[in-house]
Amino acid sequence: MIGGGASGLMAAFSAAKTISESSSEASVTVLEKMPRPGRKIMITGKGRCNFTNYKEWESFSPHIRSKASAVRPAFFNLPPSKVIEFFEGQGVPTVVERGDRAFPQSHMASDIVDALVRASTSLGVKIHPGVQVGKVSFDPEGDVFNLDAGDRVFSCRRLIIATGGLSYPSTGSSGDGYSFAASLGHSISPLFPSLTAIVPKGYKIHGADGTGLRGHIDRSIPVSAAGRQLMGISLKNSGLALFLDGNEVHRVMGDLDFTDGGLEGPLGFQVSRECVKGLVNGRKAAVSIDLKPAVGGDELLGRLRRLWSEIQADPRSAGMHMDRMFRVLLGKVLPHGLIDGFLAWNPGLGKGADLEMLARRLKDWRMEIEGFVGYERAVVTAGGIPTEEIIAKTLESKRQKGLYLCGELLDVDADTGGYNLQCAFSTGFLAGLSAAKSIIGR
Repeated sequence: MIGGGASGLMAAFSAAKTISESSSEASVTVLEKMPRPGRKIMITGKGRCNFTNYKEWESFSPHIRSKASAVRPAFFNLPPSKVIEFFEGQGVPTVVERGDRAFPQSHMASDIVDALVRASTSLGVKIHPGVQVGKVSFDPEGDVFNLDAGDRVFSCRRLIIATGGLSYPSTGSSGDGYSFAASLGHSISPLFPSLTAIVPKGYKIHGADGTGLRGHIDRSIPVSAAGRQLMGISLKNSGLALFLDGNEVHRVMGDLDFTDGGLEGPLGFQVSRECVKGLVNGRKAAVSIDLKPAVGGDELLGRLRRLWSEIQADPRSAGMHMDRMFRVLLGKVLPHGLIDGFLAWNPGLGKGADLEMLARRLKDWRMEIEGFVGYERAVVTAGGIPTEEIIAKTLESKRQKGLYLCGELLDVDADTGGYNLQCAFSTGFLAGLSAAKSIIGR
C-alpha cells in the first residue's frame, strides 16, 4: 500500500483485520514518504480533527459535491456511527458538536492518528515511514506490482494507492498517486483546489500573476490596505450567494470569515468549489453578502427609517455632522468592528443618509472575486481518478486488476464539516476489505 494518511491507515487496518480472521499468511505493508504517518490528519480542524459528521446517508450524501452514488457502498460498509465506534474502541472518547461534527474529546488530532496507527500495527501491519515510491509497474508474468523506492523495490500481489491529492504539500501531498494511477491505465479528471479562500478584487496588493493555475493567488501575497479593513472579522448568521457570469449558482447561510487569504469560514468554503472551478475555466465570479438574511428588504428599510428618525430626534445629535450620525446608525445594525470596512468597501454610503442604498447594500453587498488561494492552503483537492473507472462495490480498478484506489485520490470531494475525512475512512476501509478478501479467496 502506498500512503499512510487517513484512507491509507484505515485501509491497512481493514485489510489486516480481514486477513487475521482467516488462515491466510498474507501481510499488509504501508509505504509512507513522510517521517511519520497521518501528517495531514494532524492539521485538520485546526488541530482538533473533525473526523466525521454524524449523519445518516440521506442527510450526508447531499454534502458530497461529486458523484455521491460512487461513495454509497463504502459509506454503508463504514458509516459515521462505525467510525466513532472504531475510535472509541481504540480508547479515544468522542464528542459530537454543532452541525453533527464529531471530534476526539481531547480535541487533539494526534489521538486520531495514534489510534489508527495502533489499530493497524496491533494486527501486524508494517509501516515504513520515509519511503518515497518513484515508480509503479505491473508484471503480468509474475502477477505482481513492483514499487520502485530508489534503493529498494517492493513487490505485492494487491496494491492500494492512498496517496491523497495536492492540497497542503507541506504534509507530503504532491500528487504522485495520480501519476502512479495513470501509469496503470487510469485517466485523471481536471484537478483544482477546493475548500479554500476566495479572494475579492482589491483584497490583496496584487492578483493572480498569470502563471500556473488560472486565478491562483498565493496566500503569502500581502493583504492590501482595503483588505486589512476587513481581515479578522467574522460574520455570524449571514447569507452568501455566488454568481458566475452574472447568474446565481449557489446560496448558503451561516458564518463567514475574512482572513489573510480572503473569504473563508463555512460559507466561503461552501461556495469555493464552484467559484474556483468557474475561475479556472475563465468565468467571471462575484459574491453577494447578505448581512441581514432574516429580514426582507422592505422591512429592513422601514427599520432603518425608524432608527434614523430616533437618531435625529435625540438631543445628543444636535450639531452632529451628518456623516457622524450615519455612523451611529451603522452602529445599530452592524458589528462595531465591521463599520470601517463596510464603508471602505461601499464607497459613497457615508457621504449622505441614503437609507435606500444602505438597505440594498446590507442585503446585497457585492464583491467581484478575482482569484483563490491554491493547494498551499486548500483543504482538499477536487477532481482526480473518475469514479467510472472503479468498481464502487469494491473500489477495485476497472483498468488494472488487483489495484484498489481510495481517499482524496478519487474524484470525490465534499463540504467542510467532517465529510471529507468520513469519505476517506469509508473508501479506505472498503478498499482494504476488498483487497484482503481477493487475496484470501473470500
